[in-house]
Amino acid sequence: MWTDHAIWWHLYPLGFTGAESAATPGVVHRLPQVENWLDYAIDLGCSGLLLGPIFASETHGYDTVDHFRVDPRLGDDADFDRLIAAAHARGLRVALDGVFNHAARSFTHPEWFSDGVFEGHDHLPALDHSNPAVAQYVGDVLRYWNERGVDAWRLDAAYAVPPGFWRSVLPRDKDVWYFGEVIHGDYTAYVEKSGLDSVTQYELWKAIWSSLNDRNFFELSYALGRHNALLDTFVPQTFVGNHDVTRLASRLEDERHLGHALAILFTVGGVPSVYAGDEQAFRGLKEERAGGDDAIRPAFPSDPDELAPHGWATYRLHQELISVRRRHPWLVRARTSVEHLTNTAIALRSTHGDEWVLLLLNVSDEDQQFPLADTPVVPANGWRFLTSS
Repeated sequence: MWTDHAIWWHLYPLGFTGAESAATPGVVHRLPQVENWLDYAIDLGCSGLLLGPIFASETHGYDTVDHFRVDPRLGDDADFDRLIAAAHARGLRVALDGVFNHAARSFTHPEWFSDGVFEGHDHLPALDHSNPAVAQYVGDVLRYWNERGVDAWRLDAAYAVPPGFWRSVLPRDKDVWYFGEVIHGDYTAYVEKSGLDSVTQYELWKAIWSSLNDRNFFELSYALGRHNALLDTFVPQTFVGNHDVTRLASRLEDERHLGHALAILFTVGGVPSVYAGDEQAFRGLKEERAGGDDAIRPAFPSDPDELAPHGWATYRLHQELISVRRRHPWLVRARTSVEHLTNTAIALRSTHGDEWVLLLLNVSDEDQQFPLADTPVVPANGWRFLTSS
């Protein structure tokens, strides 16, 4: 499937384009601004555009009012069609964010609400997924946008939706990839019961930054063992940053370890994504309060030429590491073995058939010679690659 080669550039359109924080009268054509960044994403090495919510909503996009209408703060149908055409003309796939667990209080069909709300948020009433009308509606929404050219869907808060619901509604008439937001629990069981192609790999995300901060690669080793087991059933969607978590550059306590985190992401199995701005070392702290996502969902300039100069070194680092992935696309299904392990040093060999990539990571303050044949000395807080070809 085409996702074997997918590397997503993930952006949150309402924040990215500087849209108002709440719905306003009239239409503002902001989606064309995203077109200015498509070549930037390609130069980065990405092959897909993963969009956050674009449907009409009350505020942040996850309080949907109408799934069949582009949010007027972003534009209209013509703007959407043009963006799809511009992306496809460059070989970029496009994924949409489908919020089907809950909706806004002003949703077009309030009679479909259950008695619950999403995670205690009274303004986000949950949909009743046992109602056949809800299933029909969600299936219709997916088919409508698939016919408009959508290649993939991120299904928001999938963990809160009964897995069997997805199996009953997902259209399978096109080569569309569906992955769900699952934060915890049995990923494999959810995929098998739901019929989804993939789910988000939060366990690996946490292990990457936490093991680097704590200088405890035993945590990463354990998580990679579990990650390998997932690959027996499906290919997880992997990331080190997204629109819901503190920026990687803020999360890491030592900025020298940014390359380590990226090197892990791009050499282990999975379908990886880069959250827009992380490739420029944007900083931002996620806070549990009203407006607590604003810092991680900032407005971008109208085009890449207006970016601050200090972020381009991180962009080039991303390019370097993504290029490893592009040269070895088999890594999407690779299993990763740990060949050397201490608190501060780890050797990871990712293999598929006769191919392999060996990643040596050192987060100590001293140079490290790994006890493996034909491996170079890894400098303090450095990393090195070796490949079979």
